[in-house]
Amino acid sequence: MDSTMQTVKAFLLEQFLPGEDPAQLTEATPLFSSGLLDSIASLQLVTFLEEQFGIKVEAHEVVADNLNTLTAIGGFIQAKRG
Repeated sequence: MDSTMQTVKAFLLEQFLPGEDPAQLTEATPLFSSGLLDSIASLQLVTFLEEQFGIKVEAHEVVADNLNTLTAIGGFIQAKRG
């Protein structure tokens, strides 16, 4: 897991999964389809990504394809950073 995904994982554990076993949140854990994150949490996640990684997330990009797993989030951030 690269440093981008580690940073996002730490944020998710701290904000939405306090006290949970970090090993349970893997690169492939579905965040939305499993119910771990809801619409409010997705806004918090997007705000974090924008501030932490210096990217701008457009409304049409806030979809499961980009944000449902740590792997997807890592790829999305890389693509946004060019």
